[in-house]
Amino acid sequence: MDYKKSLQKLEEGIQNLDKLNNTVPIIVEGEKDIIALNALGIHGKIISLNSGLSISNLCDTIAKKWNEIIILTDWDRQGGRLCKHLIDNLKGRTRCNTDFRKIFAKNALVKDMEGLPKYISTLKQKIYHLS
Repeated sequence: MDYKKSLQKLEEGIQNLDKLNNTVPIIVEGEKDIIALNALGIHGKIISLNSGLSISNLCDTIAKKWNEIIILTDWDRQGGRLCKHLIDNLKGRTRCNTDFRKIFAKNALVKDMEGLPKYISTLKQKIYHLS
């Protein structure tokens, strides 16, 4: 595995996510994911799926407020199902951006958002020790 290339892709993804999050909200599975995004320096509007609303009601609220949303559910099987469910519920109402989910899934050896900050830290240590 090319650690430097993976780290570069992850850091670029985070940087671009942060810029886009100034105007486009991110939807995640839970509070730990919000904490992870904050740890990565992302502090824009973040919506948790575990807010007490059903997914269809949450999607109705999202569709009324935003033209676009970033879906950043975990990249495990359950996260994939949630992502598809969100896309299906928002179809034709709100653009669903899953680009960042794909970048993180491809370049991180963790399967969830909450593990990403520690993974990036570990990558940096490996690269530093290899240099």
